[in-house]
Amino acid sequence: MPGQTLSEIRRLLAAANLAPRHRFGQHFLIDLNLMRKLVDAAQLSPADTVLEVGAGTGSLTELLLDRGVHVVAVEVDHGLQGILRQRLGSHPRVTLVQADVLAGKHRLNPLVLKALQAQPPRPGGAYKLVANLPYQIATPLLMDALLAGLSFELLACTIQREVAQRLGARPGTESYGPGSVIIQSLADIIPLAILPPSAFWPRPEVQSAMVTIRPRGAGQVEIDNLPGFVEFVHRGFQQRRKMLRRLLGEWDELTILAAFRRAGVSPDARAEQLSPAAWRGLFRALERRGGSAGAGR
Repeated sequence: MPGQTLSEIRRLLAAANLAPRHRFGQHFLIDLNLMRKLVDAAQLSPADTVLEVGAGTGSLTELLLDRGVHVVAVEVDHGLQGILRQRLGSHPRVTLVQADVLAGKHRLNPLVLKALQAQPPRPGGAYKLVANLPYQIATPLLMDALLAGLSFELLACTIQREVAQRLGARPGTESYGPGSVIIQSLADIIPLAILPPSAFWPRPEVQSAMVTIRPRGAGQVEIDNLPGFVEFVHRGFQQRRKMLRRLLGEWDELTILAAFRRAGVSPDARAEQLSPAAWRGLFRALERRGGSAGAGR
């Protein structure tokens, strides 16, 4: 049966003279029931191409292959990549990529994009992401996956519980921030389960969450200039309790007030008070009135 128990993972690492590396945020998901729940949540078809980030020893990879998909398995750790090559390197539906999935903090690694593009989904299939994500890269990776030109149909992943709370936070709450606005503008977030530290080895000091993220179509997002919108939101949250109109110094007062009125937003509103829909409306109104609302004007 696909999937590896804790003893099997320990054996594989010991045979390769390896140990989990804190530097890469390595916490192996060892609860096979939760792993199967994650795979089920991805609603996989054999025609799909799946991006798995942090493939580790290949436990989740094996479960994904059992569903008939093609897996692009990314692993930055050289030692773990050796285990993956030995176990799965000859599999016809696996593409192994030894790389950091992110090129810096703001875009997917071109090597990863190239590997995905080389294995497009078959007719009726889609690009999907299924992964037990390392905590430190979860937010930028999910953001980049939504903004990338590949059009992922679904992202199913485990992330730090605090990150999941931020992504799904409501306006006016402590967790609400630019990531909340951007992710909720681009996708629907569905929480599936809270994962205790005992579901992983080694045990993390925090709880995790399993979520699915389903990107919206272009017609639902209604933002033509996504990079400009992302920058606009980040700029607005730089001083989250300051009135937003005070942060828009490149426009005259009349232009700013007209844009707020057109968007149905109070000119005294602060970043943390605006819903994602209000952020989108204000951005569109400013673009219509004064060109790009992002930097670089």
